[in-house]
Amino acid sequence: MRTLAKILVVDDENDILEMTSIMLSSSGHEVQTASDGETALEIVSNNPIDLIILDAVMPGMHGLDVCRTLKRDPKTRAIPIIIFSALGTGVDMMLDDHDKANAYISKPFTRKVLLEKVNDQLE
Repeated sequence: MRTLAKILVVDDENDILEMTSIMLSSSGHEVQTASDGETALEIVSNNPIDLIILDAVMPGMHGLDVCRTLKRDPKTRAIPIIIFSALGTGVDMMLDDHDKANAYISKPFTRKVLLEKVNDQLE
């Protein structure tokens, strides 16, 4: 099976990381994971990434801060970001429009919803 996309999944919950990784890799994607925002930024700066799936609220550097940082950097602003959160789609309303994610997934989510959102962003 050829790799469809290189996807970074960032969440502080190991169960979510594992489940999301399995869903994506079984669909042909290459998946890297990070359990915090700082590690995510390091991975993105050292690896080509096609898509980022990012938890909104994590200890340390919040996902929204990671999103803002990536969207303000000319080298990474074009990478699509999907934020997933139990807080709903308005979770980033405090961010400027140009700092916002490209799409949102509410937790809990199904494989179907995840893959639809991923495919929409990769088209």
